[in-house]
Amino acid sequence: MKAMNKKIAVIRGDGIGPEIINQTLNILDKIAEKYGHVFSYSDVDMGGIAIDRWGEPLPDKMLDICKESDSVLLGAVGGEKWNSVPGHLRPEKGLLKLRAGMGAYSNNRPAKIWPQLASASPLRKEIVDKGIDFIIVRELIGGVYFGEHRSETVNGTRYASDLMIYSEKEIERICRIGFETARKRRKTLCSVEKSNVLDSSRLWKKVVHEIASDYPDVMLSDMLVDNCAMQIVKDPSQFDVIVTENMFGDILSDEASMITGSIGMIPSSSLGDGTKGVYEPIHGSAPDIAGRDLANPIGTILSAAMMLKYSFGMIDEADSIENAVSDYLDAGYRTADIMPRTDEERKNCIFVGCSECGKLIADLIK
Repeated sequence: MKAMNKKIAVIRGDGIGPEIINQTLNILDKIAEKYGHVFSYSDVDMGGIAIDRWGEPLPDKMLDICKESDSVLLGAVGGEKWNSVPGHLRPEKGLLKLRAGMGAYSNNRPAKIWPQLASASPLRKEIVDKGIDFIIVRELIGGVYFGEHRSETVNGTRYASDLMIYSEKEIERICRIGFETARKRRKTLCSVEKSNVLDSSRLWKKVVHEIASDYPDVMLSDMLVDNCAMQIVKDPSQFDVIVTENMFGDILSDEASMITGSIGMIPSSSLGDGTKGVYEPIHGSAPDIAGRDLANPIGTILSAAMMLKYSFGMIDEADSIENAVSDYLDAGYRTADIMPRTDEERKNCIFVGCSECGKLIADLIK
């Protein structure tokens, strides 16, 4: 591939964010050196650190840096320190503003178990052996998280409401992402909603079936969200691509990550109509282990691989990172979150911290 220059906005964030981002940038620097690319990084304050420095979770000038970059690499934001700030100033509001500002309406979260970590799954061996390899396509900038939020007190009684609103256009564009993703995989799509109760879900179901005729090669099925939550732990092998709205996708993707063995291993991409995206691990900022060199940076490292593949078209470069992670796991290296549970299994593993994990993976890039 021709050498490329790419500008990456880097949000180190809070808690373990700076640690896992530092290791990921080392990996990207190794890729740039090997393949002749130039990656330039611009630091962006978002989350708790932005509240402390600027008085808000994502200042407009920081969002502008993200919008002017080729993509955004994000660690994690939030922490107990900022739990008492007003709702509109919570660190997570910065994340919502970033997604909306970038027009990133499609969040893709793979749930795939690495064979080296099969024993780490909380599911029974016979379930894991059937395979876990699916993707959740989550609508990201609509629904209840972006609807009107109201709190009021009437006659001494407190009330609160949150509106879940979707237009047919919003539903159609995310469902088409689901169909297109399924076309590139095993050609089955499960649309998840709550149409037995919610009007927004009834519209969702109607729209997804209206556009299904444009994808005759993809098998479409419907599933209520509560049933889907059960089926993910009962038989995850039945799923290929799941498409769903914002809040349902938030919950289901976190559940799906845990059956793969560790939330620390799961990357994600958030994209809109262009190639610019937001790439981040799905875990939180874990302030309880921040600064202790215990964090697992692999979810962030694999998010960078997704950025190379989906935003920059660097397929070989992304494969180099994924192969290095696989070789790292083959060699028996484990951070605390993926250490085996039994003494017998631990005998073949080597405990490493966050910084050593990043260094080993960088050294394994071929």
